[in-house]
Amino acid sequence: MDKWLWAARFFKTRALAVKACELGRVESGGVRAKAAREVKAGDMLHIRNEGGDFIVEVLELSEVRGPSAAAQKLYRETDESKDMRARAAEQRKQMAMAMAVTDGRPTKKDRREINKLRGRIHRFGE
Repeated sequence: MDKWLWAARFFKTRALAVKACELGRVESGGVRAKAAREVKAGDMLHIRNEGGDFIVEVLELSEVRGPSAAAQKLYRETDESKDMRARAAEQRKQMAMAMAVTDGRPTKKDRREINKLRGRIHRFGE
């Protein structure tokens, strides 16, 4: 399993692939897959890594890491998986826009508005 995940370029190193298997981030047929598990053509794998959640069908086997184009021929990603990852990317993009960072420190006016929102209204002379 770990060799195939590495050859298909889901993980940069075999050590990372082994660790993902140990942490339960790789499932084969709905069951946690161990790193030493044999992979067969036709297996359905659910893989969670920093790139997102992938649901793939194994098309070919390989123990050699080749170029990206060759690695993509080893599996077929389901349409459901592609849609899930696209939705997750869109949500991340919206969150980044919502949490837009302003340049520099807040102005005096900005601080007053922040304090008002937090319920800390301080007025001198009252």
